[in-house]
Amino acid sequence: MRKDHFAPDPATIARLKELSGLNDKEVQQMAETGRLVHLPESWSLIMEGTPADAAYYILEGDVSVRRNKEEVATAGPGTFIGEAAIMNHALRSAQVVTKTNVTALNFTPEAGRKLTEDIPAIREQISTAHQARHEANQGE
Repeated sequence: MRKDHFAPDPATIARLKELSGLNDKEVQQMAETGRLVHLPESWSLIMEGTPADAAYYILEGDVSVRRNKEEVATAGPGTFIGEAAIMNHALRSAQVVTKTNVTALNFTPEAGRKLTEDIPAIREQISTAHQARHEANQGE
């Protein structure tokens, strides 16, 4: 593991709903790839219309997803945030603000892409989540 990364215990990640299908090696790789961050309540971690510089996997806490300053969704533990703009090489489609104190794994675009290449289950989870969001947005 890189010395500048302080990853959580892989067992913590393994318990999360979206990663329940990962094996021990995959969980360890995810933990070692991400950088553990602690964000205070009301912190804007993603700004709408900006380039994608990071994706997050929420371990603890809740966030508000906003478009044009209106909340369109909330997300909590076990959720990837900001991955769509990275995978699609696009600008951010929404703002994300913490509703509570949040602990998350932060992934650079390069690390996120490598993780999805190395671990098909993560790629599938992200694809499924992205499709669900897309379908929800079509209904608006």
